[in-house]
Amino acid sequence: MKTLVLGSTSVFRQSILEKLNLPFQTAKPNIDETALANETPQALVERLAIEKAKAVAPKFPSALIIGSDQVAVCEGEILGKPHNFDNGVKQLSKFSNKSVTFYTGLCVFDSENEKVTSIVEPFIVHFNALTLDEIESYLKAEQPYNCAGSFKSEGLGICLFEKLEGDDPNTLIGLPLIKLVSLLKQHDLDVLAEQQLV
Repeated sequence: MKTLVLGSTSVFRQSILEKLNLPFQTAKPNIDETALANETPQALVERLAIEKAKAVAPKFPSALIIGSDQVAVCEGEILGKPHNFDNGVKQLSKFSNKSVTFYTGLCVFDSENEKVTSIVEPFIVHFNALTLDEIESYLKAEQPYNCAGSFKSEGLGICLFEKLEGDDPNTLIGLPLIKLVSLLKQHDLDVLAEQQLV
């Protein structure tokens, strides 16, 4: 099996990838994540996922490198990480009683032959009507300032939702695992077959 590399230092993505029970390394991709003029959210996350994977390739000349990127879209506006309490309040207030679509770009890049496979996976979060007290209590408790959309669905963030709509709950945390297994297979890495060798 080629070296498997996660082109991300996100602890959330690492914990998801660990579910596949395969050895992997991590590397931090340093890229400019600015959207291009008139770039759609889907095109943005797919491009950035590919760029992240390729950015760490020089360190791993014979590896399958996973890149992933995510944005939240509410009423046509792209929303990233809030970075602080005030921005978190603004984001969650905007989401109250609305649906937010998360687009996650996913790429597997073979650094040896430069083969790229990539997809964009949508996931829709339907929010409850949220009071300012609920929003502030949540943000102070969990401090999700490094998470797109100002919440952690794997934690207390679940209290903010009316329902979740998507194929794979891992997508919302940042790594669509069902699709990743499929992409790895296109690179001749069969996750279940590898279990006998681990």
